[in-house]
Amino acid sequence: MAVRVALAAVALGLVAGAVVALVRALLGTEPLKEFLVTYPGEYRLPDGAPIGIPAWVGWQHFFNVFLMVLIIRSGLGVRSEKRPTVFWTSKRTGGTKISLTLWFHQSLDILWLANGALFVVVLFATGQWMRIVPTSWTVFPNALSALLQYLSFNWPTENGWVNYNSLQQLAYFTTVFVAAPLAAATGLRMSGLWPKRAQRLSKAYPVEWARALHFPVMLYFVGFIVVHVFLVLSTGLVHNLNHMYASQDGSSWAGFWIFVGSVVVIAGAWMAARPLLLVPVAKLFGKVSGR
Repeated sequence: MAVRVALAAVALGLVAGAVVALVRALLGTEPLKEFLVTYPGEYRLPDGAPIGIPAWVGWQHFFNVFLMVLIIRSGLGVRSEKRPTVFWTSKRTGGTKISLTLWFHQSLDILWLANGALFVVVLFATGQWMRIVPTSWTVFPNALSALLQYLSFNWPTENGWVNYNSLQQLAYFTTVFVAAPLAAATGLRMSGLWPKRAQRLSKAYPVEWARALHFPVMLYFVGFIVVHVFLVLSTGLVHNLNHMYASQDGSSWAGFWIFVGSVVVIAGAWMAARPLLLVPVAKLFGKVSGR
């Protein structure tokens, strides 16, 4: 097994090296040199676009990451759980018993949706939407330009405090306005909140469709988080963390230490998300029983 993993790592490294060499060679040609000059990787935002990342974005970012990590953890638990031993039933409506893991997952989903709805409202109220919603068709060639620069390991020249590059903008837009609604819509269809008597609606939107989409959407979020963290760490860790966590455009270590603190909190929540601690919380909202 170890030999196979080592061989796969070597093969992946060789493929990555070949891709970098190929992209660098292509970027050395005159047509692509002109392409990079015309489309440097970002376009000018509309007049009046806000500069800087306010503190509320940083807090929203933390809460979103906190909830997403626990949602992914509990979602994988639901997917792998064969014979649950602890169940939850609503005190208010009664209804079907669900596993404690599923209750935890769905409760986190509700908090995540509330946090996301608040984020979108404030995003449009403050004008920050212009930073993540494309306002020019040149976003697409600029995104291609940024991708080629990333693949060549010649990072795009950017300042996220003022403007994200177009590849980032498309990724953030897709995450907020496509992947998140898909996760919500598919999760709702599979949850106990779906109206059981809505037969026509259920027929128009079969639960099998939701099941087929929900897991790939989760994989998208995992991939987004991995790539996002990698780029934050590799394109200027201190500077980027200051933007995201300290709402500062500078080189102090404030953002780094806030980030470290947030990782400790998230890791603690990951470890604490066990029946011993979940049961008392679940009892506040329903009846907890064993098999």
